Amino acid sequence: MPPRGSVTHLLQQLQAGNRAAVQPLWERYFRRLVGLARTKLRGDLRAIADEEDVALSAFDSFCRNAERGCFPQLADRDGLWRLLMVLTACKAAHVARDQGRQKRGGDGRPAAEALGSGDDEASVVGQVLSREPDPAFAAQMAEEYRRLLARLQDRELEMVAVWRMEGYTLEEIAERLRCVPRSVKRKLRLIRDLWEGEV
Repeated sequence: MPPRGSVTHLLQQLQAGNRAAVQPLWERYFRRLVGLARTKLRGDLRAIADEEDVALSAFDSFCRNAERGCFPQLADRDGLWRLLMVLTACKAAHVARDQGRQKRGGDGRPAAEALGSGDDEASVVGQVLSREPDPAFAAQMAEEYRRLLARLQDRELEMVAVWRMEGYTLEEIAERLRCVPRSVKRKLRLIRDLWEGEV
């Protein structure tokens, strides 16, 4: 059983319907999501939808869908951060898309409405869970993936990041690198620090 207060334990609690797990997860991740949203909402978009609105909407979508059992494979902090990054990027992309529609003479619906629930939220969750995301979404995620890997500026760190995202265990990565799992943990911590500074 994971220790109380760990992300794994909090995820289990949230998925079991315990709303008390929301607050500690919020405290751990919200500021980071705001930073990510800030990088996605550049220029005029920030006047329409504040980065905190985007982060709040992404976190809210995650919590409500986790309680519904939509993320049965989600088990640890790495998976949670990747999911929250995707949700935040999608929410920001929806704001940008809707703002573009308004500029082209759309229906005048405020871009911030993209942050609400309903069809847009179902679309975001569907894209995250879908085996075949739409091409624009896939291109955006691929670009973000390449950018984050390039940020590492070290071939071995890139390989460790890719293998971990592909689901290899610490032991399997250590075997590939011919080192001990503790070394892999240090590399993953370094990767996490570099990427957190980036977003």
